[in-house]
This record gives sequence, C-alpha cells and structure tokens, in this order.
Amino acid sequence: MGQIAARMTPEQTYPAPVVMGKESIMSKKAHGTSHVPVQSNLRWNVDQEVADRICNFNRHYAEYAGYFKRVAEFLTEAEELAADREITFYDSNTGKPLFYAPRGGRVMDQFLRESRNHGWPSFRDAEVNWDYVRVLPNGETVSVDGTHLGHNLPDGKGNRYCINLVCVAGNPDGDCASS
Repeated sequence: MGQIAARMTPEQTYPAPVVMGKESIMSKKAHGTSHVPVQSNLRWNVDQEVADRICNFNRHYAEYAGYFKRVAEFLTEAEELAADREITFYDSNTGKPLFYAPRGGRVMDQFLRESRNHGWPSFRDAEVNWDYVRVLPNGETVSVDGTHLGHNLPDGKGNRYCINLVCVAGNPDGDCASS
C-alpha cells in the first residue's frame, strides 16, 4: 500500500478521457462516503464485510494485493469467457456499471496478466464508464456516488486504474439487494 501512496501527488489533473471529480464526492453521507451499504449478494462470493469497509469507510487503503487471485469464481468466469465477450464490473453499492473488460484492443488474457502483475484488477481508459467514474486530483478513483474504487497509477502505457475487486463486484442496479 505504501507504493500507492508514494505515487500519488496531492493535486494533479489527468488528460481526457479522464473525468476529474471534486473532493466533495467523498463527503460523509448516511453510510460512510456512500448513501447505502454494499449489496448483500455481491458477485463472485467476495467478502461483504471487506467490501463495505473498503468501499464506504476508506480513502487510502485497499484489499490486500492479489486478493482477486484467490477469488475462484471471478477467475473461472474470466478464464471461461468467450473471446468476443467482456465482463461488466458493477458498483458494489449501487449496481451501476463502472468498468468493462477487456476493451480497447485487449483480450482477457492480457487483462488478467496485467492485473496479476500489479496485484489488482487493472483497467485502461477504454474500459472505464466515465458516466459513473471520477478521478480525484490525488489519483483516487471513485464512483459518482462516493464508492472508493482504487487509484489511478499511470505507467508507460497510460492511465492504469488499480481497482479493488470487492468494490466492483455488485449486481446490475435492477438486481440490487441491499443489506
């Protein structure tokens, strides 16, 4: 986690297609930084307590590096996905679609390889739904509803969004079931 904090600068703007957000997105609300807790039926059998803590009561920390590599249900879905298909990753609080992978010329094997190398699901600009995702000036990546998602840690290929799987394991908003 120290590596993430060391790479973040206090105030930065990222070029398009990034949609910058204001700190007020993460202001205190009814349930931490969100109006609602995480859904009670999160996908891939991720840990609901960990998800709620990281999504709603956290601004700087993450699930442990490599957590997603131990979520068999997620890995099975990703590895068995047809070559022309993608996974939609939904906000664990609201069920809004936040990320789609793979996109932008990547295939699932490339998405998984990069994610394994960095320890968290790693998305690129083309895989972000900018209707619902914002990047704060310090690189924190959040939903428009106040869900902490992870951080933007650019590399030589461009923006790289290292996102906590527990924060994007929701069900589509029509299928939401809050706890």
